Amino acid sequence: MEREAAEALLSAAQAQLAARRLSAAEELYSRFIARCGGPAGGTAPPGAGRDLATALNNRGQIKYFRVEFAAAVEDYTAAIECQPGFEVPYYNRGLVLYRLGCFDEAMKDFRKVLELNPQFEDAALSLKQAILDKEEKQKRGY
Repeated sequence: MEREAAEALLSAAQAQLAARRLSAAEELYSRFIARCGGPAGGTAPPGAGRDLATALNNRGQIKYFRVEFAAAVEDYTAAIECQPGFEVPYYNRGLVLYRLGCFDEAMKDFRKVLELNPQFEDAALSLKQAILDKEEKQKRGY
């Protein structure tokens, strides 16, 4: 029963996100994360690792959309800690770090994505762009 309730929360959160109802989606993801033992506490139901990582990643996306970069990075990092083989939160965290001008850290995340999934084309493009932008920043002396 607990597993079914958690799955229903996650499904409802994903539906709200797909409908771009970000506040409702964030609330549902937060409830799911708390229930599964994420940063807010609780005990994870069996097999919840990937679902918990997905919820953390998706809640991070909502925060990213709101330009709450530090909070987004926290959720992406928690997703990575929960499921280290899940490439998407590395990519998303890399994008935030890139936007903040933290090119070395962003490149590290993009490289990790490509280590986990060599076919992840957006990560390859983002890595190339981060390298170019870092070089340009160095040429300009800042």
